[in-house]
Amino acid sequence: MTTATPATRLSVLDRSRTRQGQDASQALRDTVAFAQLAERLGYHRFWVSEHHGVPGVAGSAPTVLAAAVAARTSRIRVGTGGVMLPNHRPMVVAEQFGVLSSLFPGRIDMGLGRSVGFTDGVRRALGRGKDAADAFAGQLAELLGYFDGSQGVHPDVHARPAEGLRVPAFVLATGAGADIAADAGLPLVIGALRGEDEMLAAVDRYRTRFRPSAQGAEPYVVLSGNVAVAGTAAEARKLLVSEAWSSAYARTHGEFPPLTPEPEVLAREMSPRERAAYEQALHGHVAGTPQEAAVALGTLMARAGADEFLVTTHAYDRAALLDSYRLLAEAMGLAPSPIAR
Repeated sequence: MTTATPATRLSVLDRSRTRQGQDASQALRDTVAFAQLAERLGYHRFWVSEHHGVPGVAGSAPTVLAAAVAARTSRIRVGTGGVMLPNHRPMVVAEQFGVLSSLFPGRIDMGLGRSVGFTDGVRRALGRGKDAADAFAGQLAELLGYFDGSQGVHPDVHARPAEGLRVPAFVLATGAGADIAADAGLPLVIGALRGEDEMLAAVDRYRTRFRPSAQGAEPYVVLSGNVAVAGTAAEARKLLVSEAWSSAYARTHGEFPPLTPEPEVLAREMSPRERAAYEQALHGHVAGTPQEAAVALGTLMARAGADEFLVTTHAYDRAALLDSYRLLAEAMGLAPSPIAR
């Protein structure tokens, strides 16, 4: 295992999760307010996601939402976690980030993923097939080329105002995506969706395969995952309940729903298939008191030699969720910022 020095740099990925009984506009406003809190708490980045046709997620246009977040914050880096490149033309993505970086210089990150639409209907609406992800490496090279002027897919075409700007790019990866990040010389963002051991193996492979580039001279690893913190371990684990049920429902019914209050989930009579998916969704996360969470997170980052951790926790109880992020920031020694807008 690599011996890179771990860091305590923490960041946030918010998917603008809708909650039962609340509309999408409230979820989006909550995202902006959450970013302001994350900035005050000392988090390094605040990223938003891309999902299409999903009832439980309001964030369908990440560059638009990133602009709103950046306009209401002052210091924290803002970006996408990520723009799903197979859904878009690289030139359009370059132009969007060129505009963002021109409006908010030095604060914009370009997190890029290779996923396609969640359902066949969404993929048809986007004009993409299941195999669209196979072209990700080529699309990534074209996109980066619009910034440095090297792209040759469309000779004499220039993306304005992107050309000449330096917008840090990150690859969101599972499996083969780690190899793409390494070959492109880009930072890697990876979670333990397929288990911690497989994640760590992918990180090691990334470090071994990494090729220095204009974006980075050496590997940079961002781990991502849920971290739930509360006064007791039981309260922390309870924070994971609503998101676990949404994930279980998506796996068993094919639709990712809004977050349900934790008591309703705990009282629900689940089918054997639902129960199995729900129990599986509760595993593999960091959860506990501030001290327990800090120790567990520090151990994980040390094992991976990670440079940063992207916290992705969501819960129906928004007050408890925000308190979890506050407790984690304090436990990990983040430096609070007085800047607020």
